[in-house]
Amino acid sequence: MTQEDNILKENWQTLQSFLKNNLGKKPTDLNGVLFLIGVQELGQGKKVFTKEQKQDLMHIAICKVLSFGGYYELEGRDEEGWPHWKLITPLPHFDMLSQEKLLKHFVIEYFRKEVGLHV
Repeated sequence: MTQEDNILKENWQTLQSFLKNNLGKKPTDLNGVLFLIGVQELGQGKKVFTKEQKQDLMHIAICKVLSFGGYYELEGRDEEGWPHWKLITPLPHFDMLSQEKLLKHFVIEYFRKEVGLHV
């Protein structure tokens, strides 16, 4: 494991502890954290979502966190308030592990910039 991998692992654990302390439970995986970001970015509060809406929330979160890397840009919101994103830089082709590392890196960046998490 590289030093960069160790730092990512430590920062991810710090983020999970932060979420547990603030939400009362720790999201079990990256998808759980992305879902939380999607709900936050939608800005309509806690409610029941359909399966399709949950997938859309995950997409919103992925676009939002990848916007920190210059991959996506917010185009605007539709009449129901859902944000829409535009791909501005194609993502490199990654294996699953590298893709997860990239997402975790930008999820941590999201919580640094949007929530003020110190990691």
